[in-house]
Amino acid sequence: MFKRSLAPHIQQLAAKYPVVTLLGPRQSGKTTLVKAAFPDKPYVNMEDAENRALATVDPKSFMERYPQGAILDEVQRVPHLLSYIQVRVDAVDQKGMFILTGSHQAHLHAAVSQSLAGRTTLLRLLPLSLQEIRRASIADSVEEIILKGGYPRIYKEDLPVSNAYSSYFQTYVERDVRQILQVKDIIQFERFIKLTAGRIGQLINYASLASDVGVSAVTIKEWIAVLEATYIVVRLEPYFENFGKRLIKSPKIYFTDTGLACHLLGIETVEQLTKDSLYGNLFENFIVVELMKARYHAARDPHLYFYRDVSGREVDLILQRGSSLVPIEIKSSKTYLPSLVEGLEYFHAQTPQKAEGGALIYGRGSNSKNWLL
Repeated sequence: MFKRSLAPHIQQLAAKYPVVTLLGPRQSGKTTLVKAAFPDKPYVNMEDAENRALATVDPKSFMERYPQGAILDEVQRVPHLLSYIQVRVDAVDQKGMFILTGSHQAHLHAAVSQSLAGRTTLLRLLPLSLQEIRRASIADSVEEIILKGGYPRIYKEDLPVSNAYSSYFQTYVERDVRQILQVKDIIQFERFIKLTAGRIGQLINYASLASDVGVSAVTIKEWIAVLEATYIVVRLEPYFENFGKRLIKSPKIYFTDTGLACHLLGIETVEQLTKDSLYGNLFENFIVVELMKARYHAARDPHLYFYRDVSGREVDLILQRGSSLVPIEIKSSKTYLPSLVEGLEYFHAQTPQKAEGGALIYGRGSNSKNWLL
């Protein structure tokens, strides 16, 4: 089993809250993590039709089965159960009583916020991070990790990448998209996701995507919201507060897992990856999400943004630390050049009161066991 960085944090927070809620994409390792962190708790999978039927038809009887609490997996399938959990934890003063997991961010987050406000902490588990993969010694290069992605099962079972992601994608479309959107033309939706993969690291242009897919911009907004809610993509918002010049206010889009993005782009080998015109975009995607993982897996909010003004000057990432802003540049180049830090210098010149330090992350040592971070 992989040693997940979030494990000690989830145990510590369970000692402070009656309910812990863990969100994240399917197959990111949520079930394995909570079972290992809380081995004495009963485990209940709400994807199971029998469990779901009892929780729906007779929720009181369902709750009586677990007087000391339980792990409830994929609890977004029975959101009404959260109000019964609220009553139980209010009546019993017990920390870490219920551990909830879910893979539908919007549905579960809204239900939890309504029923369990003040009673739960919200955590997120994304696929394996660079640190977790390095700790397990299961990959030789950054390019290999970008291609394979971070889903634990691919490494644990040594699955062929193309086959693994093909199955994952089809399962995702069938199970989640049909359930949420009731999409009539699945082929059209699949084309939309592939076109989105070709726009990694770009500003979201709803009209352009709508034209290419053949649907309305309103539909594209709805579909992107679903990709985000099910952890297929993440949006990176621009930082534009308190600047004295016009800045871009549209978000950028990245995939939560570069392995899935590579699959959607038809990239099957490391050689194809390094020669692909989108390699720089995928490298940037990898680093952006790595830094998000570092924050989420330490039980912190990311506080990550990007900077771009109307003249086209930009910084790939901005980490907000209180009132300070740390600029971070990401370059796939394996050779350091002074020009790589021009964006950092420009940002410092624009925000001398807020800018603090900075970092350049670039792709050194792709053919060895040298690492980026």
